[in-house]
Amino acid sequence: MATDKVSLKLLVNKSNRTVLFAEAGKDFVDFLFHILALPVGTVIQLLTKTGMVGSLGNLYGSVEKLNDVYIKSSKKDILLKPKAPSCVSEIPLILPETSLDSTPKTYYRCPQRSYSNCSSYVAEDPSAKCPQCNNSMNQPVNLVKSLAGNPAAAAASAAESNSKGGFVQGVVTYMVMDDLEVKPMSTISSITLLNEFNVKEIGLLEERVVSLGMDEGIKLLRTSFHSKKVLTDVFLEDK
Repeated sequence: MATDKVSLKLLVNKSNRTVLFAEAGKDFVDFLFHILALPVGTVIQLLTKTGMVGSLGNLYGSVEKLNDVYIKSSKKDILLKPKAPSCVSEIPLILPETSLDSTPKTYYRCPQRSYSNCSSYVAEDPSAKCPQCNNSMNQPVNLVKSLAGNPAAAAASAAESNSKGGFVQGVVTYMVMDDLEVKPMSTISSITLLNEFNVKEIGLLEERVVSLGMDEGIKLLRTSFHSKKVLTDVFLEDK
């Protein structure tokens, strides 16, 4: 059950009721980057019940409605309930739980040694027949992945091996812009940003501490698809 809440500090321009940026810790930034690791099917599943814009929801609903006569039952859950990378298990559970891909995929080879080429074939299904000797390829083998050739896997592995889990380091504070751009927080960057926004009166700025729970997390996810002022829309709307 998703019960964790994450706090962050907003710097709000009271004159036009917009968020200039948020001062956030590792937990909130990990949550944002967690969104990038979610399979498309999981995103649709999370948003369909809360009002999804566009046609992907209809595509998802079509798969739900098709019975086994039209769609392979073994493939239906792959589309409707895709598994997220195992590294997201260390992320604060703001969004509802999603399936984690923590079980290594099993591959099979032919157990026979009668033909020299039998060991050259690998199958995903243990009932598959060896092209060389026609025996069932039912001997399990393990796939060794090369992280060097897969930057995404290397990044996920690094995040998973971090003692605190997640994606980013927890030694610094992060600045999250209204459009969700993330950068390390610094006094110089804050001053530069105030100049960029042409803030003349510091008295018009206000700090607000807000909490991000499951409702806000889903709203942030949905809003990020169509807005360039996500933090404003999520935390200042109707306030």
